[in-house]
Amino acid sequence: MKRSLTTKTTAVITTAAMLMSMAACGGSSNTEAPATEADQAEATETEEVAEDAAEEETEDTEEAADEEADEEEDEEEEEVADSDYDPYQVITDADGNPIDLGGMDIIIRDWWSGDPTEPQNDYEEALQEYRDWIQETYNFTIKPQAISDWGSTPTDFVDYATTGDDGNNYLWTLRDDPAITSAMANGLMYDLSTLDCLDFSQDKFQRNKLHEQYSDGDKIYAMFAGYSEARTGVYFNKRLLTDAGIDPETIYDMQADGTWTWDAFEDLLSKVQRDTDNDGVIDVYGLTLNEGVMTTEAVFANNGEFIGKDANGFTYELENPNTLEALEWCVKIYDNYDMPDPEGAEWDYYKEAFINGQAAFLVEDEYAGCPGNFLEDMPDELGFVMFPKGPKASDYINVWTNNPVSIPACYDADKAWKLAFAWNLYTNAPSAEYLDYNGYLSTARNGIFDSRAVDETITMMTEKGCIAYHGMVPNLSLGSDFVWNIAPGAVVSEQVEAIRDTWKSYVDDANK
Repeated sequence: MKRSLTTKTTAVITTAAMLMSMAACGGSSNTEAPATEADQAEATETEEVAEDAAEEETEDTEEAADEEADEEEDEEEEEVADSDYDPYQVITDADGNPIDLGGMDIIIRDWWSGDPTEPQNDYEEALQEYRDWIQETYNFTIKPQAISDWGSTPTDFVDYATTGDDGNNYLWTLRDDPAITSAMANGLMYDLSTLDCLDFSQDKFQRNKLHEQYSDGDKIYAMFAGYSEARTGVYFNKRLLTDAGIDPETIYDMQADGTWTWDAFEDLLSKVQRDTDNDGVIDVYGLTLNEGVMTTEAVFANNGEFIGKDANGFTYELENPNTLEALEWCVKIYDNYDMPDPEGAEWDYYKEAFINGQAAFLVEDEYAGCPGNFLEDMPDELGFVMFPKGPKASDYINVWTNNPVSIPACYDADKAWKLAFAWNLYTNAPSAEYLDYNGYLSTARNGIFDSRAVDETITMMTEKGCIAYHGMVPNLSLGSDFVWNIAPGAVVSEQVEAIRDTWKSYVDDANK
């Protein structure tokens, strides 16, 4: 099992404290005897200060050691818990018999699943074996199936939940959409907190926090299991950076030591953007992208947001100082380093431009480098890091966007419990060995990513993130309302003023 980052950090702090303590002791041994009474008094005071400092350092060292011991104890307890994990332990009813779901045929509705494929690795083999066992043991079948499409899914769910139970056994995979928020408010989504077969304190729920996003007080209306998918980061063309005299590995190093900031990014953009043949025309731009992707991520990377949520409901955050600072910074970057599209170009021309080496950096979602996506055609070697942190942020952040799974409220309590029971089993790890298995990393390794991108960046993205609420306010469309207008030459204050009252009214309506 991987050691936690907290344990590693505590060990480093402890080592540093010990080194500082040894240095202080070494310094005092070389102190000469004072020559005068005044010097003696000063020396005495100095020694007392040194002794106090040494005591404090000793206390700090002991405290750090205690913390490390506590962390190791917690880790040992976690390892014991992991060793006790047994998904094959049969769950029985009041009579001691295995729970019987009565032969239910359960469909996890989505918009992408096709026919099942053969397992490709040991994990998939173990997972298939486990899922076959649960279906046989508890007398049910379950499979994902594409029924709706991406666009129609929210309204399809609302129509279904409104019409009533049609005899099918559906677990609905949804997406962020105001129609789903309205469904929550109108009692169309089953309250999962009432189902005792679900424990939202489990790691598989805590790793993504989606149930908190889809909650109202103590009520929970959607769930997601496992790590979150990596989202927006920064791709860089290693050849173009090397041509500009920049070691591409230094970007990973900055990410690792915490110095990968907006200023560092802007400095690199200024160095890679060049007129290589001195004809007065820029040959390599700093950046190409879909501006809306970067604008959205930059706001969160500066500890801002568009819409927040507190105990009283949704909150309007467009004029939060952190948000405004991010928007202004984006426009500055677009004005100075964003490659302009040729006249008449398609909206996604930036993809072609990056593949052709016309820009050194691309802000884009992680999926673009996974198998079957457009960066597969990239001839140059790429790197990939998290989006740099803004001045108001203490760490990198990734905005998690997972697909919520819900049960229609038109189902009765018995059916809802059985669906939740089956899904809970279906999403369990097949053994203790795979409790920390992250399937997104396996997918990334089959893409265009180098080892540091997978082991450092994408791993961090799936573990460091936040949830966003702007997709949950009815009638609010982040892109067409606002974000798509944050482009080269935009005046942020004018764009904010144009939408301020409208968004405030949306928030007020959502909180009624």
